[in-house]
Amino acid sequence: MKILLLGKNGQVGWELQRALSVLGEVVALDRNVVDSPYGQLCGDLADLDALRQTIRIVSPDVIVNAAAYTAVDKAETDRELSHRINALASQVMAEEALALNAWLIHYSTDYVFDGSGNRPWVETDAVSPVNHYGATKLAGEQMIQASGCKHLIFRTSWVYGARGNNFAKTMLRLARDRQTLSVISDQVGAPTGADLLADVTVLALQKALNCPQISGVYHLAAAGEVSWHAYARHVIDFSRSQGDVLAVETVEPIDTAAYPTPARRPLNSRLDTQKLRDTFSLHLPDWQSGVTRMLMEISGK
Repeated sequence: MKILLLGKNGQVGWELQRALSVLGEVVALDRNVVDSPYGQLCGDLADLDALRQTIRIVSPDVIVNAAAYTAVDKAETDRELSHRINALASQVMAEEALALNAWLIHYSTDYVFDGSGNRPWVETDAVSPVNHYGATKLAGEQMIQASGCKHLIFRTSWVYGARGNNFAKTMLRLARDRQTLSVISDQVGAPTGADLLADVTVLALQKALNCPQISGVYHLAAAGEVSWHAYARHVIDFSRSQGDVLAVETVEPIDTAAYPTPARRPLNSRLDTQKLRDTFSLHLPDWQSGVTRMLMEISGK
């Protein structure tokens, strides 16, 4: 089996390079043009013609799209580029997947919802993004679904990885220098590891290859829920328990309204994963176990 992976150097893409390798040949690309046994390839989602040509050259059995425009605040003004990468590139991949009878694996976000209420979102809930980033990700989903290609769209939330920047690393960096931190307490979700996303992707894909009828949208996030404030406290408390010396004395909870940003954030990022767990016979670990593993990895302990 031949798999084309786009966004190989992102947090999820990095983990997918490892996880997908057990299934077959993985042609992994980032935005750069590279020479390969297939010829010149380009994984830049902003270059739609090059993307289409690359898919046709590789002719994969599976396309895995781990690339996206993820600068949520910048997307408010950088609208054309964010739409091209998150929506129009998804349409290109879907059209080419349909022509090849290939599977398309794509990652989306809880930001397709408006963040109201306090009940975990299910896949059939009405969508209503509150920012342009969410609108582009929703458009990408809809273009994939409308294409008729075989697809698995995984909506997730609060993604982190040991590689690259993440919320936990930022909190620890600030906690070493500041006595007081202010962290938003009225946004709730589930921190979800890039390694978990990659491993579940492989398990789901293995079943999907034999069961095309399970094509569709699935919510994929770690179990449990937490606010950003409680998440920060967990990270700081664990770091101290491991002997790290931190200057921070107080972690103050603040409301979203006290920290305005160019793009609105949804308050409720909870995702109901029952459909995923039932369809693929999966157990999802609680968010604390994944975060703890990541903290141990970055500390080198």
